[in-house]
Amino acid sequence: MKYYDKLIFELSKEGRKGYTLPENRLKEYTLASLPEGLKRQQAPELPEVSEFDVVRHYTNISNKNFGVDTGFYPLGSCTMKYNPKINEEMAGQPAFANLHPLQPAATAQGALEVYYNLAHALAEISGLAEFTLNPYAGAHGELTGLMVMRQYHLKRGDLKRTKVIVPDSAHGTNPASAAVCGLNVVEVKSKPDGRIDVEHLKPLLDDTIAGIMMTNPNTLGLFESDILEIAELVHACGGLLYYDGANLNPLLGKCRPGDMGFDIMHINLHKTFSTPHGGGGPGAGPVGVAKALVDYLPSPRVCKADDGTFYLSHPADSLGRVSGFIGNFGVMMRAYTYILSLGKEYIKYVGPLATLNANYIKESLKDCYYLPIEGICKHEFVFDGLLDKSTGVTTLDVAKRLLDYGYHAPTIYFPLLFHQSIMIEPTETESLETLDEFIDVMRKVAREAIECPEEVKTAPHHTPVRRLDETNAAKHPILRYRDLAQ
Repeated sequence: MKYYDKLIFELSKEGRKGYTLPENRLKEYTLASLPEGLKRQQAPELPEVSEFDVVRHYTNISNKNFGVDTGFYPLGSCTMKYNPKINEEMAGQPAFANLHPLQPAATAQGALEVYYNLAHALAEISGLAEFTLNPYAGAHGELTGLMVMRQYHLKRGDLKRTKVIVPDSAHGTNPASAAVCGLNVVEVKSKPDGRIDVEHLKPLLDDTIAGIMMTNPNTLGLFESDILEIAELVHACGGLLYYDGANLNPLLGKCRPGDMGFDIMHINLHKTFSTPHGGGGPGAGPVGVAKALVDYLPSPRVCKADDGTFYLSHPADSLGRVSGFIGNFGVMMRAYTYILSLGKEYIKYVGPLATLNANYIKESLKDCYYLPIEGICKHEFVFDGLLDKSTGVTTLDVAKRLLDYGYHAPTIYFPLLFHQSIMIEPTETESLETLDEFIDVMRKVAREAIECPEEVKTAPHHTPVRRLDETNAAKHPILRYRDLAQ
């Protein structure tokens, strides 16, 4: 192993320099303005390394990262699809990248036009009336959408509606967002086929229900076939339907949430419209609403005047600001480029191809992994661990072993409906060859689990670090590379 292949963080050598600043000829003047209590009594302890060592170190660390440009993400729940490079090129155009958010609207007409056009494209794709692009992320969009829901009921003087119904298969952010918004969560159960139990839903509906949060297809990748009846029931009791757009990907080109009866939705641009995602950002969670709710969207709103120019408005009934300025513009630019690149002619293939890829993997592996719910899935599906569990190999073991073969692990132990959940979502951008290679590896791991289980239980064997104590790391993180007590 070469020196730079090792995971070494202490590279400092006394006297080694990477860069030397010119002598400060104004030292006596610059220090004079600092209070005595803020002046250093001794020089800071900084690493002494050459520029070459620094470049090699960070390049080596970056090469240990896994990204969509280096390998396949069979990652359920958060789509990891290809991010076309033209998106980056457009977002990096100086005319957009160098704009300042405090510029007058008259000097940023191009950016406002992009915002306006993207919002209207999302409205057309989703079947809703209007969108705000201001929220910074999917969970932020959820909170914003629920705030619109509350604003709607409050403006009507309907103060009793403080409950939101959430399915037991929901994403964890759904009940969390409802709680942050000051709403109480009521759980509705799923049937054995993984879909919402309408008979369990009916007695939950009364004049205290603000709405229901749903993902369709749901977290198991199954289409909620009773959606029209659910919409009718919720609307009849005075509630609204909220659509968690995390699983919008397989619907593109086939159906629209607005046509199903949803009143509010958020869209994860990184899941459906190919903007980058990872490491906590960047992100954007646009929120769309039905016509009756448009006035409650957050401000400012980008509007188009009769003369074709764009301006910012602040409607009186708006719930106010939810972010600085008008959101994460760089992410919007990427999503807009993606939509324009596909056009209405090709965006309709996204959903069917995502569904085809998921079903292909599912059917190819269900003789090795336990499929708790049979039938056609949409963009993702869930196994309940290995079909043969006799050797004690768990879902975690399978996920760790996949790392040895160069694949990012799928989502594991979610949804909570099954004890050994493995959620797989291939996206529409992966080729048949990539899917076949992944299927071969998954089958190989299943064989290893029977023939040499210890090899799987002790994986990974070829990664920079092995199995980490994630609980201890979260509770007692080491935030310095050097122990100051030494």
